[in-house]
Amino acid sequence: MAPALLVYLLFVVFPILQSVYLSFMDWDGLTAMRFIGLDNYIEALQNPTFWNSFKNNLYVVVASVFGQVPIALALALLLNRRIKGAKFFRTTGFLPVIISTVIVSLTWSMVYNTEYGLLNRFLKAVGLGFLAQNWLGDPKWAMLSVCITIIWQFIGLYFIIFLAALQNVPQELYEAAELDGASEWVKTWKITIPMIKETLLVSVILCISGSLRTFDLIYVMTNGGPARATEVMAIYMFNETFSSTRYGYGSAVSALILVFSLMLIYVASKVFKTKTIQEKGERGAV
Repeated sequence: MAPALLVYLLFVVFPILQSVYLSFMDWDGLTAMRFIGLDNYIEALQNPTFWNSFKNNLYVVVASVFGQVPIALALALLLNRRIKGAKFFRTTGFLPVIISTVIVSLTWSMVYNTEYGLLNRFLKAVGLGFLAQNWLGDPKWAMLSVCITIIWQFIGLYFIIFLAALQNVPQELYEAAELDGASEWVKTWKITIPMIKETLLVSVILCISGSLRTFDLIYVMTNGGPARATEVMAIYMFNETFSSTRYGYGSAVSALILVFSLMLIYVASKVFKTKTIQEKGERGAV
């Protein structure tokens, strides 16, 4: 394991520690570093623009957790059965994950285009032209449009994860439930969901961590606009670090992203564990 551990330390752990070190410095990348303690963190936490980016990130987290996970689970439950073309649909569902994020961003930007976009043309074709919007240019709709794209791109990842988990659920449990006259709905909620609960937790954790680090898709589609309506913490950090050449401040923001990620993951883990304990208590009472 030593070679793998060395690579991990060199390319993951060391950059994180270096970023934390830089977060206590005032540095423009050229002149000498100057230690300023927690000033970068205090400035970020007092900056309304930073909290606006955090709010936008929460939108992405909520959209990912309550959009990607339920849809992916529903698709996995559907395609876990023996139906015609199941392999084709499984492959198709995973395709958006392996497509370049830049290509996905450009494609969806054309879909949302005000003048020749597919979405507005479709709405006009079916007599709903009054619903046509400047999807990426209007602060009211830009975040929603971006979140829909994010959901579409990563559903396939969680779909494959859930499908693998479902195939490991013992069939004897379903057979016993059928003998007791259980419906498909009952089997799903009483057998399937409890058996893959750990997989659900892992998927939620991946959703949260990925959502708080989202950058490239939003950067290409809107660059954080309009009027910072889609600016998330990673874009805010990028602009402050490289556009304003404030490497210390940007490092502090990246450290705060890590802290917020760990906090949300901890809350999600606690919620799952609490529900598990309550369900065990209910079953024990029965």
